[in-house]
Amino acid sequence: MLKKILPIVLLLIGSGVGVGAGMVLRPVPEVVEEEMPDAENAAKAEVQEEPHGPDNPAPEMDYVKLNNQFVVPIVKDRVVVALVVLALSLEVPLGSKEAVFRREPKLRDSFLQVLFDHANIGGFDGAFTEANNLGVLRNALREVGQKEMGVEVIKDVLILEIARQDY
Repeated sequence: MLKKILPIVLLLIGSGVGVGAGMVLRPVPEVVEEEMPDAENAAKAEVQEEPHGPDNPAPEMDYVKLNNQFVVPIVKDRVVVALVVLALSLEVPLGSKEAVFRREPKLRDSFLQVLFDHANIGGFDGAFTEANNLGVLRNALREVGQKEMGVEVIKDVLILEIARQDY
């Protein structure tokens, strides 16, 4: 009889401990203070940003070409079967080049992790240069770049060169 009840008791104790730990370790919610809009802020809030075009040009941008290419191995059954080589450039606001170069090692590390993950899910197999496939990769690179540098610094990631060499 004890052999049948003991697993149930242990399950209940474990669940209770897990719930308690979750409640104790829960992050503290951030308090967001709302400002009362004055006339100037209210007017700005009403104006919605229009897409950039001939009548609404985009602000001046700079392009930062990362110094070295990225080399990504493609592994199948624990054997490297191909290498993908990419050259990336970042679209940044004017005057942000130095900030990007100062953080380049951290950016390269983050970009390599995204590239390795993309390779591991088969992103460089088949027609890997299709617009949709490259769009997924570009979006993932942009997201991680913006996480490292900020949305206001990294506007876009451009894939300048991409090549795959099979063995």
